[in-house]
Amino acid sequence: MTYSSRIVTVIFSLIILGAAIGPVHAQQEFSPPQGKGRVVVVVSGHDGAAAYRGFSAQIAQLGYDVVLFDANNIAGNESAALRIAIQQAQQMPHAIPGRVGLVGLSQGGGQVLIYGSQMSDVAAVVVAWYPATRSIGDAADFVARLKLPVLMLAGEADMQRGCCLIETARALAAAAAGRPFELVTYPNTQHGFIYGGGHYNAQAYADAMQRTAAKLAQYLGR
Repeated sequence: MTYSSRIVTVIFSLIILGAAIGPVHAQQEFSPPQGKGRVVVVVSGHDGAAAYRGFSAQIAQLGYDVVLFDANNIAGNESAALRIAIQQAQQMPHAIPGRVGLVGLSQGGGQVLIYGSQMSDVAAVVVAWYPATRSIGDAADFVARLKLPVLMLAGEADMQRGCCLIETARALAAAAAGRPFELVTYPNTQHGFIYGGGHYNAQAYADAMQRTAAKLAQYLGR
């Protein structure tokens, strides 16, 4: 192989590597009022990170260094990509070292629930808002393998493309039987009930945010 062809090969390899890991980057850091805080990784829904900036800023006001990621950039290789996202979040300027809190919504909720709940070495708790659960086949088997405490928040009228059905949420809760899995459901509440979401429900959102704050405080402190 000639010198010039070796250069081409190296450049091509770098391009491929960049394509593989480049999309996994923090969309935005939301620093806490006190300047530094324990890290909370927020993973957006399929509609992209921009729609969750207000949500992330509200959690940051609780005293956490919040780092927002786009679920679409994690999809496809979720376990590895989510771990990279956590590592990047831990290196943010306002981050206090330690295990992180994982908060996800819809597609991102499914990612933190299914994959993040296995990462007890780098995460302390999972909060999944109306998560995508279509890929969970055996509820009992899934909850038996949980390695982190989970809070799941679901609308009872959620019919979002069959991805986040209340029946699946209830099956998971029923199978949990004493494990650290808490399900809170909201009557007459559809998918995307956060402020700015497609089916905003003020009462459900306020309660779910309060429960999120309490769960983060329980496992991360402030």
